Amino acid sequence: MSDLTKLTLAGARQKLLKKEISSLELTDAFLNKIDAQNPKLNAFITVTHDLARAQAKAADAKIQAGTAGALEGLPLAIKDLFCTKGVRSTAASRMLENFVPTYESTVTQNLFDAGAVMLGKTNLDEFAMGSANVTSYFGNVISPWKRKSDDKDLVPGGSSGGSAAALSADLCLAATGTDTGGSIRQPAAFTGTVGFKPSYGRCSRWGIIAFASSLDQAGPMTKNVEDAALLYSVMAGHDPKDSTSLADAVPDVTALLKAGVKGKKIGIPKEYRVDGLSGEISALWEKAANLLRDAGAEIIDISLPHTQYALPVYYILAPAEASSNLARYDGVRYGLRVQEAGDSIDRLYEKTRAAGFGAEVKRRILIGTYVLSAGYYDAYYKKAQSVRGRIIEDFRNAFTKVDAILTPTAPTAAFAIGDNMDDPVTMYLNDVFTIPASLAGLPGISIPAGLSADGLPLGLQLLTRHLDEANLFAVAAELERALGFAAKAGV
Repeated sequence: MSDLTKLTLAGARQKLLKKEISSLELTDAFLNKIDAQNPKLNAFITVTHDLARAQAKAADAKIQAGTAGALEGLPLAIKDLFCTKGVRSTAASRMLENFVPTYESTVTQNLFDAGAVMLGKTNLDEFAMGSANVTSYFGNVISPWKRKSDDKDLVPGGSSGGSAAALSADLCLAATGTDTGGSIRQPAAFTGTVGFKPSYGRCSRWGIIAFASSLDQAGPMTKNVEDAALLYSVMAGHDPKDSTSLADAVPDVTALLKAGVKGKKIGIPKEYRVDGLSGEISALWEKAANLLRDAGAEIIDISLPHTQYALPVYYILAPAEASSNLARYDGVRYGLRVQEAGDSIDRLYEKTRAAGFGAEVKRRILIGTYVLSAGYYDAYYKKAQSVRGRIIEDFRNAFTKVDAILTPTAPTAAFAIGDNMDDPVTMYLNDVFTIPASLAGLPGISIPAGLSADGLPLGLQLLTRHLDEANLFAVAAELERALGFAAKAGV
């Protein structure tokens, strides 16, 4: 039989329902591949062999009985930011190295209720803070892609780099990620996969270890747009346990994948033509616009005038929220505790947090605490919130003229591990195209568009109005068909 791990989510689902293969057979194929390749890629922190096989056997029984769920028997990878009952959930931090939740996140519960199988928990930047997956306490994730020009190990993007690398290397059918400033879309662009960030509030944040609460959003990472629609349809929905969860009905996005773009207006924002944008990405951007025009869309130049302020606004607001969220890790209630006899409570806090957090997390906590301090709250945090409002207004104005916006996902292809590591600002620039939509709470999807001259994937991003996922998937599916990207990592 052909390599089962190369199947898409929808393709595997069809084979399972037709009883051409079993879930246990499919799951074992992935577990064997993980065992062979994960020592090199470091994509998984925890591999759940026994749980996966037990879930697969239960799924096979349901399929035989004709009671299969929407994802019955389909093996997935879960980013290790989602709390999973009885399975270690670390956020890639020493602080939570041995934390085993007694509860299940709402998103993973939705997936398991639909019959999904969990292969394991994927690596990430510590507490989702990073865009290269090099800040994990459990070590760097290595992309399965290589440049033609050298054999250096490349970053898979971040923070959902473990999910992206696992997916790109066919170590799972699909994976979950979380996106705060681009942490699903940017690694998808770096690894030739599809990454979808839903509108803020579409997927429950309950049981997801928090980074920046007004920005964090769960989403699917998949091999194609159809799979993203299928997985999103199960992940999304109202959750009374999350006060930011939206009660709006989730449309059937899978039904609109063939709707096309005829008559739609696609915006091209002039502010995204920034210094440092790869010429290859710029050319692909223009090619994609022409392909959409050929498919019946109208291409319109638009302006998002406050785009230049998105990056500094994000790196004020996100660290501020992180400073507040990470205050709970004090060595008292759960997680790491570093304490000697006679230590005061202050010394307990100091020692635990010094030992438990990595350098990037400490940097962001310090920035966040600073901008929230009494002398600087108005000058930094309050002003950043005001500018965030302007960025949201820019998008609202743009969407009175267009149905969707087409942009690059990242300014360059993936870079080598070690490059840019001594310059946090350069690292932060990786998210220059993804952050504006995060600040505005908009849905965004990254689609692989082509390869660089060095043989690396390059991605393009589509954005639509808040809660307009149906339109987004229609445009994304058409663009995917037109681009015809089919390259795979040479693992």
